[in-house]
Amino acid sequence: MVEDLTSLSDIIQQLQQGNNKALARAITMVENDLPGSTDILEKINTRNIPLIGFTGPPGAGKSSLVNALVGLLIKNNSRIGVVAIDPSSPFNFGSLLGDRIRLSEHFNHPDIFIRSMASRGSLGGLSDKIIEVTSVMKAFPFDYIFIETVGVGQSEVEIAGLADTTIVVLVPESGDEVQTMKAGLMEIADIFVVNKSDHADADQFAKNLRTLVASRSSSRFSEGKSSQQEWRSPVIKTIATQNQGTEELLKQIHLHQKSALDPSRKIMLLAEKAWRIIQKERMMDLSKAELMEELQHAMKNENFNIYQFAKKYYQV
Repeated sequence: MVEDLTSLSDIIQQLQQGNNKALARAITMVENDLPGSTDILEKINTRNIPLIGFTGPPGAGKSSLVNALVGLLIKNNSRIGVVAIDPSSPFNFGSLLGDRIRLSEHFNHPDIFIRSMASRGSLGGLSDKIIEVTSVMKAFPFDYIFIETVGVGQSEVEIAGLADTTIVVLVPESGDEVQTMKAGLMEIADIFVVNKSDHADADQFAKNLRTLVASRSSSRFSEGKSSQQEWRSPVIKTIATQNQGTEELLKQIHLHQKSALDPSRKIMLLAEKAWRIIQKERMMDLSKAELMEELQHAMKNENFNIYQFAKKYYQV
């Protein structure tokens, strides 16, 4: 393939033909708002590629699980894109971007594309550019796209507004926290994974999760929000580092993708993406650096009030 990436049309054409360099170039452009990034997003033709999100508390083994699934899928000649979000400093937005290290086993495989991104201060476990990046990746001939969130606990529910299938990864040691997570991570899971299931109390923890799933379905039914076709989130036990349970997990992912889900979910996903795109465009003329400079002066006033300060930016 001729790798002439000197124009936007070249980048778009070769991106859609499966050129890894063109994909990397396009992601860099949209992630950093470089000239031509808007044209790329408006002109690419996206594919219907399953987008699988992995979320859960830190240390649950999300990277190990993604690594195990990737190893399973490449045996079937699948082409896979992985986006790994790493936490960044709230002050300078710097980040280690270490998932290339954790996925080093597959880093050089020609059918695997791995991209690490900094969260850039986002509190929802994702990056503020994740919508644009995944749109670019959906123009590439992948068979699957995996997204691994930061791992910040209950707040990382944004993945439910982006992924087609959301997998919540937990460990048996999370047992005491399950009740407090019901209103957060527990509500967004399409599939639960109890990783490190060789640890003590793993069976009891998985049983408790299944009970919660059943009670949630019963509650929705009593409220008239459930139907016979509603997907009931399975609970899968895995030991990712030993590739145990990953085949069953992959089976459940495929079943969820094929299930007759409520079409309102698709509308919800699109509405969430549109809302975030519109929000960012309307905020485009605001500079955080300029805000900090103005705040430095405003705070000298002993009657400083953050709400009054912000009001002048949104009041018509």
